Amino acid sequence: MAIPLFDTRRPVAPLRAAIDARIAAVLDGGAFILGPEVAAFEAELAAYLGVRHVVSVANGTDAITIALQALGVGPGDEVVVPSFTFYASAEAIPPTGATPVFCDVDRDTMNVTAETVKAALTPRTKAVVAVDLFGNPADVAAIETLGVPVVEDAAQAAGSLLGGRRTAALGTVGTLSFFPSKNLGCFGDGGAIATDDDQLAEEVRVLRFHGSRDKVSFERIGWNSRLDELQAAILRVLLPRLDGWAEGRRAAWSNYEAAGLWELVAPQAPTAGAEVCWGLQVVRSRHAELLEQALPGAGVGARGYYRTPLHLQRAFEPWTGDGRVLPLPATDELARTHLAIPMNPLLSRADADAVTVAVRDALDGAA
Repeated sequence: MAIPLFDTRRPVAPLRAAIDARIAAVLDGGAFILGPEVAAFEAELAAYLGVRHVVSVANGTDAITIALQALGVGPGDEVVVPSFTFYASAEAIPPTGATPVFCDVDRDTMNVTAETVKAALTPRTKAVVAVDLFGNPADVAAIETLGVPVVEDAAQAAGSLLGGRRTAALGTVGTLSFFPSKNLGCFGDGGAIATDDDQLAEEVRVLRFHGSRDKVSFERIGWNSRLDELQAAILRVLLPRLDGWAEGRRAAWSNYEAAGLWELVAPQAPTAGAEVCWGLQVVRSRHAELLEQALPGAGVGARGYYRTPLHLQRAFEPWTGDGRVLPLPATDELARTHLAIPMNPLLSRADADAVTVAVRDALDGAA
């Protein structure tokens, strides 16, 4: 495609020599699990986020599960989670023994709010998973006023800020994914948990390593969930570039605006006070499915991500059957009308113009 949905190669191409050198150093050092690269990356990411602790894990899904367990979530509890999000945000809940309870989102920001979460709370609610969807920060502080612990799922939002604070650090505990397509992506799987809470961080460290502190005594049934040294080494090269890439993604959003795209489709609205590092550029249109079919033929990547929201997915039937889900009108609408179009830190005004022309041509054909 002339303008792909993702472009994971061009942004890191100038860093290839530095990455190769760091990988070679790991191979020469012979430490591959929980070694010096992991320790250094955790410290550097904690400093970047402005938190006391970052504990890396194997992937972003494990990060949510372990964070919930560290908060004491278990059998008999409920965890509120949006239905309009990636499967992993809710998939991470049942391994704790808790029940996922699906809530709606705001149509314009596409995020959970204090109001949508409040509608789903019950006396059994033990936590909320608040997703920073497509890079747009959720108002975690407002949700925390409901009196329930919040896990901020910032998997899609590394590099974003809300009120001057970085995503993954907006509440008591935040989680990140380093999947290759993310704003800060490694060359495989990886994840992390961020917190200022010393006790919570220690609990997470125990849970990520088989429930043990010393490899001899085992206190908990934990997880084998660790970021490896090679991925940590790569991430140490990439992390200093994240803010520059965030500026590039914000510029891409502005390029679309200048090209007139927002006259044709509705963009995801930034949360008030946010500086968004757009993980995806998602728009709304009543012709979303037509655009999804037409744009690739014009050389423009396009994809509908969550056409079937989570509360309608087969895997969650044990928790959603027999009408046990609230009405979710914004979720239902967004499932029909959303569409992801190209977004990357190097997306130029010419790219934005080409996407806009392709969208206009496709919509003219639908008239």
